[in-house]
Amino acid sequence: MKIQKQQLEDLNKSGISDHKTKFDFLTQSLSKDGTDVENIINKLAEFQVAIPSWALGAGGTRFGRFSYGGEPASLEQKIEDIGLIHSLTQTAGAVSLHIPWDVPNDYQAIKELAALNKIKFDAVNSNTFQDQKDQKETYKYGSLSNTSAAVREQAIAHNKEVIEIGNKLGSKSLTVWLADGASFPGQNNFQTALTHTQNSLIDIYEDMPADWKMFIEYKPYEPYFYSTVIQDWGTSLMLANGCGERAYTLVDLGHHLPNTNIEQIVSILMLKGKLGGFHFNDSKYGDDDITVGSIKPYALFLIFNELVYGMQNNPQNPELGWMIDASHNLKDPLEDLIQSLEAIQEAYAKALLIDQNALRAAQEAHDVTRCQEILQEAYRTDVRPLVREARLQTGGVINPIAAYRKLEVREQLIKERGKNTIATGL
Repeated sequence: MKIQKQQLEDLNKSGISDHKTKFDFLTQSLSKDGTDVENIINKLAEFQVAIPSWALGAGGTRFGRFSYGGEPASLEQKIEDIGLIHSLTQTAGAVSLHIPWDVPNDYQAIKELAALNKIKFDAVNSNTFQDQKDQKETYKYGSLSNTSAAVREQAIAHNKEVIEIGNKLGSKSLTVWLADGASFPGQNNFQTALTHTQNSLIDIYEDMPADWKMFIEYKPYEPYFYSTVIQDWGTSLMLANGCGERAYTLVDLGHHLPNTNIEQIVSILMLKGKLGGFHFNDSKYGDDDITVGSIKPYALFLIFNELVYGMQNNPQNPELGWMIDASHNLKDPLEDLIQSLEAIQEAYAKALLIDQNALRAAQEAHDVTRCQEILQEAYRTDVRPLVREARLQTGGVINPIAAYRKLEVREQLIKERGKNTIATGL
């Protein structure tokens, strides 16, 4: 299925008058306060978030998985699905591949298909958290941290292969997430596990092309429940520093213990020039695969406040890689991704409304009440007209979810692919 430009224009006709009324009202209000509305719209239009190749199908829990039908059974179909999302939102202009789930059979054909859908290749992700068919060594007791040199060498070789695959596609970064850890006290020697991990990462890092980055992800628990080798941002930062200048920490919003001050972590990493990438999702307790902004929208806004400040004031930090990292068990995956993109854009827009000079003055005057008022004034602003205008100016639709349903995208995908398809890698 491919959405035509005329279909998008037709979908916008019914809502354009209402949108224009709300947009003009908001623009006039913001302009009176000295806000550069055009600049915000341009930033929103430029902001692109990568869709992971594993997020296009129904996910699940360890207890069950429920299919939606019409799921993409190949990498080609996954790219086409991202193309559908991008045509509606104009925000999903990249794909992040998970290897070996999505190894191209024909690299040139895949690159041409991605270009046709206006999709670029973002970071490639290695997988040493599960054993693959015909794999010689097992990762049951760890991969890059394993006490077995043979297992570590196999995991290192896999990451190097992932780099090679990504290089053929035009990717420029490798994301490493380790499930390595222990479920019982005494199972691992903490120092030995960390030393093996550092040495393994250095080996991989030294094999990267000179223009590549390494993103090191962290997670406090799961799948192991006593310890995780890379359990927090400090460990990730230490490992990145041990590898070199082109190794960075990757922040996944769901990979934190309850009530962790993620915005402070983001700020410190950007100050040190070591925040490389961002994985968007949300969580209530421990699972990190819920729709972005569905649980803690104010926390997302506060994080974006620090991101915007860092992008404006920390030139030592590289351009960030943005990606949604989610798994969908109840919703149509494409609808869930569209909702996440909307939440990300809204949080970004609200953060761009913050008068950073006024906030700094209030901070220096120790006017705590004024600091809170400045932040909440931006947060309480309904920025949806700005997000919609950015979409319209780049060829998207006013209401992507309504358009998705009006076009009966899922029904069309089921007709094309069948009811019982299962996305690769799930």
